[in-house]
Amino acid sequence: MAVRALFPTLFYEAALDDDALLDELDASVRALAADDRAGRAWSKAHGYVGYTSYASLNDLPTRDPAFADLKRLLDRHVAAFAKECAFDLGGKRLKLDSLWVNLMRKGATHSGHIHPHSVVSGTLYVAVPPGSGALKLEDPRLPMMMAAPLRPDTFVYAEPQRGSVFLWESWLRHEVTPSAAKDDRISISFNYR
Repeated sequence: MAVRALFPTLFYEAALDDDALLDELDASVRALAADDRAGRAWSKAHGYVGYTSYASLNDLPTRDPAFADLKRLLDRHVAAFAKECAFDLGGKRLKLDSLWVNLMRKGATHSGHIHPHSVVSGTLYVAVPPGSGALKLEDPRLPMMMAAPLRPDTFVYAEPQRGSVFLWESWLRHEVTPSAAKDDRISISFNYR
């Protein structure tokens, strides 16, 4: 008898060991949260507990040198992940499509979602105070299990630390669990296509 694992779901974890860059990004995100009136208004209108630049700024790598430095590092991580995924890119590389910041206050959460029109999505964690909450990843087979019995790993929780880089294929449904942290949780999310 033989049992094979078919169509595995890959999840990439790495550490960005650059405290100076993380400190710069932390300061930049806090400055954006203070200055970006459109982002604050969008966050409030959509019940986002904190601030996100998701719908207001699309030029962070050209706006701020810290984000340009981050983009260069992310390009390398995404290239390594694409290789592990065995993507046939025809000699090309995946390119950054969007990058936004998230400053989540106590009680903040982000319900289950995917990232359409992208190949690889991910998050860099800049500030992760105790109780920040995990990234919750859903078994992609869940909608197709019909009468199958429950499995103990229907959801996987990835616990970030300061400097964690998480990457996944954009079709993988995920959510941000509620934050119980007293301080702000800061992350930078992005899509490559």
